[in-house]
Amino acid sequence: MKVLQSVVVPKNSGKSVVVKQGQILRVAGRTIVDFVAFNEHNLRERFDQARTKTNQVKLFISAGDQLFSKHNNAMLTIVEDSFKEGRHDLQKGMCSRKRFEMVAKGLAQRKFAGGVDLNPKRAEEIPDHGCWENLIDALKGRGIADEDIPSPFNIWQTMKIDPDTGAMLDTTVRPKEEAHIDFRAEMDCLVAVSACPESGRGQAIRLEVYEE
Repeated sequence: MKVLQSVVVPKNSGKSVVVKQGQILRVAGRTIVDFVAFNEHNLRERFDQARTKTNQVKLFISAGDQLFSKHNNAMLTIVEDSFKEGRHDLQKGMCSRKRFEMVAKGLAQRKFAGGVDLNPKRAEEIPDHGCWENLIDALKGRGIADEDIPSPFNIWQTMKIDPDTGAMLDTTVRPKEEAHIDFRAEMDCLVAVSACPESGRGQAIRLEVYEE
């Protein structure tokens, strides 16, 4: 395959790329990636967590599965997934400065029994921005309102979900070595990603666009 574009996304920052129909987008790294997508020719059509789960009748997706838009159109197909230690997440939203502050003030749940607390422990540890702000920055100038950025596909964010209570439990399961997930674009897509700060654990990630 021919590499058309390669972009490094530093820790706690965001970038966007355009992936044309039939091209392959690789996301590579070891840290959580908040991933969203839009139809390049109609930015009102965007990735949807609920449609993606409902249309495939599953909470966890990997190779062979698709990301669907709010219009029930397939946007991207996962063609390769090297993450074997855990699973990707389709439940949670994005971290943000306000979310961290809410947890610190007791206005949002910190954790459930059996989970891992990945939130900053002290006020001085709270980053001044998170994935929400990173995605806003990555999409700046595209005419997409902040509130129209959809809840993301959280790559390499392994969650435990209690089948009885529905509690979502954070874990520290991440790729032991650099992993990658490859998407084939089923339409021309504007894709934006955030390399999550992960409360001090975050790292840079890499985006590569290929043509077969």
